[in-house]
Amino acid sequence: MHLYVLEYYLCSMEKFKIYLSIFLTLFAVIDIIGALPLIIEVKRKNGSINPAKITLFSGTVMVLFLLLGESLLNIFGIDVGSFAVAGSIVLFIIGLEMILGHDFFKSDPHGQPSTIIPLVFPVFAGTGTLTTILSLKASFEGWDILIGILANLVLIYIVLKSSKLIERWLGQNGVALMRKIFGIILLSIALKLFGSNIGKILH
Repeated sequence: MHLYVLEYYLCSMEKFKIYLSIFLTLFAVIDIIGALPLIIEVKRKNGSINPAKITLFSGTVMVLFLLLGESLLNIFGIDVGSFAVAGSIVLFIIGLEMILGHDFFKSDPHGQPSTIIPLVFPVFAGTGTLTTILSLKASFEGWDILIGILANLVLIYIVLKSSKLIERWLGQNGVALMRKIFGIILLSIALKLFGSNIGKILH
């Protein structure tokens, strides 16, 4: 009986380590904390954000990519390299917006907030997240990865829901400073992503 309990305990601990490893890997790539300035920026431009809708769309894209992966891209004749380059261009434009204070992504003229781009893609469910999910499939079971995705989606929802409180805590000057800093970081990430994938397309 004691041996059975010990085996069950060790098995549970091993499973927990797997869940934690997957969660932390996706958490680092999604970088919900680092995306705070962008969340506040999108909210400023559109007047509001819909946490449930953004979380749902992000989760749908992640789960679809978990289940179908490269096959989904192949349906549209897109390879991972091209997908990454497209994401880097969007990131670059967003970075310029945040630094220069000029809006390239215009709000819907009919007054419908447009937050799917850039929050869902390329930030939460961007090329980095999707390629990471593909990489995780080589080492972990699909159900384990799904649990890691769901845990990160809960965190995304909480941060989006608390964005007004966070913005109030930072203040106007704090938000402006973070927007400029994160804009530079986005430009750097975009250039790195573009440079590491453009060669694959050209060849």
